[in-house]
Amino acid sequence: MVGKYKVITLCGSTRFKDAFMEAQKRLTLEGNIVISVGLFGHAGDTEVWEGMSEDTVTRTKEMLDDMHKRKIDMADEIYVINVGGYIGDSTRSEIAYARKMGKSVEYLETDHV
Repeated sequence: MVGKYKVITLCGSTRFKDAFMEAQKRLTLEGNIVISVGLFGHAGDTEVWEGMSEDTVTRTKEMLDDMHKRKIDMADEIYVINVGGYIGDSTRSEIAYARKMGKSVEYLETDHV
C-alpha cells in the first residue's frame, strides 16, 4: 500500500461541499494524494466575502481560479464533483484546462457525462 501515490485535484461547484468531503475521504483511503478547494464560497464560507469591495471580490475570485489551475498542474488527474450532472462554467474551464495539459478526467457521476 505504501509507494507511489497518484495525485488527484477535485473540481466542481463549491455548493457541493458534502460531496467534496466524501470524495476527498474515499480517494485518500484508496491511496491517492487529494488536492481540494481552499474554501467553499457557495456552501458555508460566505463570511470570506463580507466587507470586501466589489473590486477586491473580483480580484480574489480571479486569484482563486488561477490557484486552482496550479493545483491541476500538480495533479495526475482531476476528479469532477458533478452532483446531478451539474457542471458550471468555471468547472468546464478547469476540465478543458486539464485536458489541454494532458491530465486524466474522472467524474463522480459518470451517467451524466
